[in-house]
Amino acid sequence: MTGFLIEILQVLVVLIGAPVFVGWIRTLKCWTQSRSTAGILQPYRDILKLFHKDIMLAENASWIFRFTPYLVFGVSVLAAGIIPILSVDLPLAKTADVIALIALFAIARFFIALAGMDIGTAFGGMGSSREMMIASLAEPAMLMAIFTVSLISQSTSLSQIPHVIAYGDFILRPSMAFALLAFILITLAETGRIPVDNPATHLELTMIHEAMILEYSGKHLALIEWAGMMKLFLFTAIGIVAFFPWGIAPSDNMAAIPLALFLMIIKFAVVGTGIVLIETGLAKMRIFRVSEFLGSAFLFATLGMLSYFILE
Repeated sequence: MTGFLIEILQVLVVLIGAPVFVGWIRTLKCWTQSRSTAGILQPYRDILKLFHKDIMLAENASWIFRFTPYLVFGVSVLAAGIIPILSVDLPLAKTADVIALIALFAIARFFIALAGMDIGTAFGGMGSSREMMIASLAEPAMLMAIFTVSLISQSTSLSQIPHVIAYGDFILRPSMAFALLAFILITLAETGRIPVDNPATHLELTMIHEAMILEYSGKHLALIEWAGMMKLFLFTAIGIVAFFPWGIAPSDNMAAIPLALFLMIIKFAVVGTGIVLIETGLAKMRIFRVSEFLGSAFLFATLGMLSYFILE
């Protein structure tokens, strides 16, 4: 029963911690730009406000449009139980590997792109088209970066990778450095951060993710926004598990969970600071430059795999 208790605790940590993580990033960005901040808990207020609003549906909205918010949110919650954030020995973590996890996120992207086109607006179709273009470039690069890590751990299991990286022989590998750089670029693209997308604007000529959800309102929009926050949290967690797994509890011992939670908070605070530095120092690129951006990520991931075969 201890493993299931930790599983439930981890899902709650993701549900509660994702808005705090986004609020931390927004607060740091305001501080770096000498602007007043709404506070680290502002995402909670936004979600709560949306839950209290009525749902407005277009007359031609099909079941896909109504079903997508629940599916996207459910996929995020399921992924929260698969990724070993607090403990490696989780009941659900053994049921899926990294490839299955990427497939889960691909299902959510597929349905939200369909929902963007379902109403028939120009902005929705434009956003879906751009999202699919980014997905076709980001997913192969993501798989290549993960395969580089899996070659070192000899497994694509999310439970096995931190065991080998954290508790095996510590070796500075150039392949891991290339894979980490590729993963950072992919995370910025997958989560809609600058320089690929700007989550703080609704300018129709630049938005990608926001264009697909313009027709959503009420609790549907709340679920999608909450799922987007969890996606950023989960991609950060995947990076920590694959490249910096030190501090994750090696077993389902409850005594090790407080330390793992404390170290997780520190890691996420550092990652949030890095995201703010990237977004403050860069401007959003044109949509036609995104292919070069993600092509560079695929190149770095390929170099990581080649360096593994050459050097090891």
